[in-house]
Amino acid sequence: MSEPQRILVIHGPNLNLLGTREPEIYGNTTLEEINGDLTSAAKEWGAEVEFFQSNYEGALVDRIQESQSWADGILINPGGLTHTSVSLRDALAATELPVVEVHLTNVYAREEFRKVSFISPIALGVICGFGPTGYGLALNALLEHLES
Repeated sequence: MSEPQRILVIHGPNLNLLGTREPEIYGNTTLEEINGDLTSAAKEWGAEVEFFQSNYEGALVDRIQESQSWADGILINPGGLTHTSVSLRDALAATELPVVEVHLTNVYAREEFRKVSFISPIALGVICGFGPTGYGLALNALLEHLES
């Protein structure tokens, strides 16, 4: 029997406030609910997920770098760092792990600055605009990629 695929799920700044932060934009689902759904979905694949959320760019970079020794892939919602963080992009690229970027909202239908992602060019793909469902889609895409 093969080892289960191990996925690091990174949640960037302010995602700890899901469920209460601007529910008209981000909905009412909490981060804990998203993590619970991902845990269930991963079990169906025979995979394992580990979650990390921080409001601090350096903590996210440290966790990404550390994941290189054990993870098979990374699912990331970089939050506002999507549009600003070369450091986060470089940390993801340095791991040489497959990355899928996910966003709750359709970033292309929002403010102009949200249409630029420093992460997208190094990601396998980007899923946005489907709310919490997008996380499951992103996990499925990442696990399918790892199986192929």
